[in-house]
Amino acid sequence: MVHLRLVVPSDRVDRVLAALERVPSVTNVVHLRGAARRPDGDLVLFDVPREAASLVVDDLRALGIERDGSIALEEIDTAISDAAKRAEVVAAGMPADAVVWEELEEHTSESSELSVSFLAFMVLSALIAAVGIITDSTILIVGAMVVGPEFGPLAGFCVAVVQRRASLAARSLVALLVGFPLAMLATYLATLALRASERAPDDLTAADHPATLFIANPNVYSFLVALFAGTVGMLSLTTSKSSALVGVLISVTTIPAAANVGVAAAYQNWDDCLGALAQLLLNLGALVLAGIATAGAQRVVYARRQLRHMEARGGRQG
Repeated sequence: MVHLRLVVPSDRVDRVLAALERVPSVTNVVHLRGAARRPDGDLVLFDVPREAASLVVDDLRALGIERDGSIALEEIDTAISDAAKRAEVVAAGMPADAVVWEELEEHTSESSELSVSFLAFMVLSALIAAVGIITDSTILIVGAMVVGPEFGPLAGFCVAVVQRRASLAARSLVALLVGFPLAMLATYLATLALRASERAPDDLTAADHPATLFIANPNVYSFLVALFAGTVGMLSLTTSKSSALVGVLISVTTIPAAANVGVAAAYQNWDDCLGALAQLLLNLGALVLAGIATAGAQRVVYARRQLRHMEARGGRQG
């Protein structure tokens, strides 16, 4: 279930309450007249199953509530109520598969910001991967994958493309276009420093790091794994199965590939440098392709549900 808190201008509260009454899955409606300040208005509280949350928000936006008031959503962990159970039965679909588009937009928008913390995570995760490449440690490579924050902007870009939000797409691209080159530069400089201090070997050949050679050797399996991971990653963000996201992060070699570009450049190993760059671009392309396809398919399903909802609402009005 999702709990919604509305601040509604007093002249529109009757229309809002009427709209909520026309949705059978809305329950636990509370109306407190004149209770809100800044903005002034009435306070309306209610619960709705996840699968109907975005449909109800669309109804509220049609009344302009977000312009003169506010709409806030929060997840309900536990609801002990027969009315809530009946509401979930009435709502079409399964809660675990439902997409709350407003929640997704907010989450991906926050994850797509070019911030100091984002850049710090990009650099630090790449440095961990660089040490893993130099020492041939797969454990460090996996750790770098988990730490890397790059899936946030990637998901933000996919959602922006599907919803045609140019500003979010631009912010996501900027974060990626700044973050990855900075990570490469950091690993390049760090590797030079390690070599100068004799903490890294003078040469780094294939025989020196056989366990991490795959990072600079893209193939069809690299593309397929990134494609599958991108699909799972988008599903984990758009539904309630967020625990799967960790598996996505350790399935693709975006951060290790970026780190390997810097490490190989520091050793002037241009074959590995180009191979790692190709691996990075291949992974990014597959992730974006899968993310757009997945979010696009979910949006098509939602559009059909939205049409049925509008038809049913019209019938109840009649």
